[in-house]
Amino acid sequence: MPHNAPAKRLSDYRAFPFELEMVRLDFALDPKATRVRAQIAIRPLRAAAALELDGEQLVLRRIAIDGRSLTRDEYSLSDTGLVIGAAALPAQPFTLETEVEIAPEENTALDGLYMSNGMYCTQCEAEGFRKITYYPDRPDVMAPFHVTVTGDAPVLLSNGNPVVQETGRAEWVDPWPKPAYLFALVAGDLVAHSGQFTTRSGREVALNIWVRPGDEDRCAFALGALQRAMAWDEQVYGREYDLDVFNIVAVDDFNMGAMENKGLNIFNSKWVLASPETATDADFERIEGIIAHEYFHNWTGNRITCRDWFQLCLKEGLTVFRDQCFTADMRLGPVKRIEDVNTLRARQFREDRGPLAHPPRPDHYREINNFYTATVYEKGAEIVRMLHTLVGEQGYRAALDLYFERHDGQACTIEDWLKVFEDSSGRDLRQFKRWYTDAGTPRVTVAQSYKDGTYTLEFRQETAPTPGQPQKPLRHIPITVGLLSPEGHDLIETTTLEMTLARQSFAFEGFETCPVPSILRGFSAPVVLDYAEGSAPDPAFLLAHDSDPFNRWEAGRRLSLANAVAMAQGAAAPDARYLEAMGALLADESADPAFRALCLHLPSEDQIAQSLHERGMTPDPDAIHTAHEAMITALAQAHEPLLAGLYDAMAVPGDYRPDPEPAGKRALRLAALAFLSRLDGGARARALFESADNMTESLAALAQCIGAGVGAGPVDTFRARWSGDRLVMDKWFTTQLSASAPEQALARVEALVEDPLFDWKNPNRFRALMSGFSGNHAGFHRADGEGYRFYADWLWKLDALNPQVAARMSTAFETWARYDAGRQAHVRSQLERIMGEDGLSRDLSEMTARMLG
Repeated sequence: MPHNAPAKRLSDYRAFPFELEMVRLDFALDPKATRVRAQIAIRPLRAAAALELDGEQLVLRRIAIDGRSLTRDEYSLSDTGLVIGAAALPAQPFTLETEVEIAPEENTALDGLYMSNGMYCTQCEAEGFRKITYYPDRPDVMAPFHVTVTGDAPVLLSNGNPVVQETGRAEWVDPWPKPAYLFALVAGDLVAHSGQFTTRSGREVALNIWVRPGDEDRCAFALGALQRAMAWDEQVYGREYDLDVFNIVAVDDFNMGAMENKGLNIFNSKWVLASPETATDADFERIEGIIAHEYFHNWTGNRITCRDWFQLCLKEGLTVFRDQCFTADMRLGPVKRIEDVNTLRARQFREDRGPLAHPPRPDHYREINNFYTATVYEKGAEIVRMLHTLVGEQGYRAALDLYFERHDGQACTIEDWLKVFEDSSGRDLRQFKRWYTDAGTPRVTVAQSYKDGTYTLEFRQETAPTPGQPQKPLRHIPITVGLLSPEGHDLIETTTLEMTLARQSFAFEGFETCPVPSILRGFSAPVVLDYAEGSAPDPAFLLAHDSDPFNRWEAGRRLSLANAVAMAQGAAAPDARYLEAMGALLADESADPAFRALCLHLPSEDQIAQSLHERGMTPDPDAIHTAHEAMITALAQAHEPLLAGLYDAMAVPGDYRPDPEPAGKRALRLAALAFLSRLDGGARARALFESADNMTESLAALAQCIGAGVGAGPVDTFRARWSGDRLVMDKWFTTQLSASAPEQALARVEALVEDPLFDWKNPNRFRALMSGFSGNHAGFHRADGEGYRFYADWLWKLDALNPQVAARMSTAFETWARYDAGRQAHVRSQLERIMGEDGLSRDLSEMTARMLG
């Protein structure tokens, strides 16, 4: 079976025994039979070493060394590559020439060179280049590329700078050595939305956003985001762009969000195209962040790349941290931090608690595509943030300057990364390194005491076992704290405590009364914070008085979660103190609207289920949904006048702008609408749906109409208006499932897969529908198991076409062990059914096997 394939292990790493001095590629494009001719200048580094090249789904037409064709006994071919025996290789530098044939239009996996609606496109990370030509497809093999592309497409693009651009032919030269995973080629009928950027040294860089004809009027925001990112990277990191042109291409069929190929970023269309009529406030913010992320990779990922795929979090965690900081500077920093922590908890904490837990730097894997995870990205960013906290802003900049100076042009490891911090700061980071090598989320418990003016905090840390790691060494945890007076004033400046022991106490002196602790300010470490009995501060007090925005929001979240858990266990209504605290927040005009909107969002049903599970209880999805709905109704009834006033006051006059201020007002207005719709039967939502002039309000109103049972009118109207816009229709599919009542979700999704607009072969459309369904907590986790059956059927169907997307979507099953025996049995039967299918991909079989344990 595929899942029994041998694992690749970090301990087995060996350097490649050859250096590649130059790569010349010549593409003769054809949908059915593209010819790829490669000339690779190679220098042997060790004598008597065979040359092993990766290659899959290639038809070899020619192979030669220094112009001499090799005989069949001088090399061997397999399904995974080509090996040239040492005896056939010169001892001195030589040129390897190969010619292969590939069929882009047959490549439904969207990995390597494939076609998207008539356009040629590549995706080479992590191991797609081996589907283009025979090559050492590993990130530590770097070389400059000279690429020639011929074909009948009007636009022919590749990495680097253009040296020839004429009808049917183009040449591109990338002077910077790069690994094969950063190679890119795009050819098709495209138009450019263009601009420029002047670097701090005065060089003019041409900027182009390439899209299909008809989409060029939705590129202005993406171009502006790119220009802002380039300026920010110069100002904050001292990094200047290093080519004459920077191209972005929007592609409809793409497995990922975007790809940082050197000088030619390829993007999923949904993260480029935006207009007020078609994109929401969240879309605009996400586009800005993803544009920045891929641009920032030019230095943290491209100029300095990772030695092997075990080091993936080196480039991704650092670059996520950079894009988070960029967005915080462009928008409202505290709100951005809360959003990032929400994402971390919803995705990465869930991953850490289940069968898919793994360290940010794993020590083995079978399929690297399965490790593009929240742990690598989001937790990787939190580790960089902790380093920033420990060494401070100036220390962090000094370490990064040393990193760029020391390792530019190299393929590096986590050890290289930590060494620059040790060398620049003088710190010993051996214990801190465990954040990279150990899986699991540490749990920190705090107890407080006060005597004779001295206030003491005692912390205890522990981390539960995870698959393959039963023992957990102690972590180095930065804990940022503040202390408040009983009146709510700060008594000390925010201070970072460094926890390195199993139990550790910190004393503060000189207080006339016992302070109120504000612990883990800014979420200074990715841990779960618990309080010993009698030590927990009053969350209502912190919600009202804490000067740290994150901890103020966190206090409200703790209140909401405690009430949701109680109601899921049978409590009739939320606690009166909770309702009072939320009312005070709603009335607090000094608080930013975006912050108040976040505070109004209740914990998700999945988060409630996890909280019950952590308390040793078995979550009941139906009871959780009932409790969640009852909380919304109770809040609406308690504060209807306040909510109605906010709904009216937060209306934004004039033309739509996706800027932080109006976006924050819309967020608060729509949060209020979600509560008011429980009381007015969706009347306000229906009126807003009919009058909205922007997608933010239109889509939110549609969701509330569906939830309130207004009828099919708005759903049909939305479809009729937007059926020709592929990205807007993705939202239509998702919203119908996420907003449906649980008892209606399965019937609705079964009907939607029959809709002529459901193109299951398009990754965006498949994700839109299936993530909407799996995100409907009680609808997906039906007691009869029919939700699981439906989902497993479609995973298996997609796996034959696109294994990467099927494997990533399979994580909907990762929490199955926390539910009752009946649901567990249903999930297990579906996972075992998938495992028993003939022809199962390596991607999906590995994920399924890990979830089965």
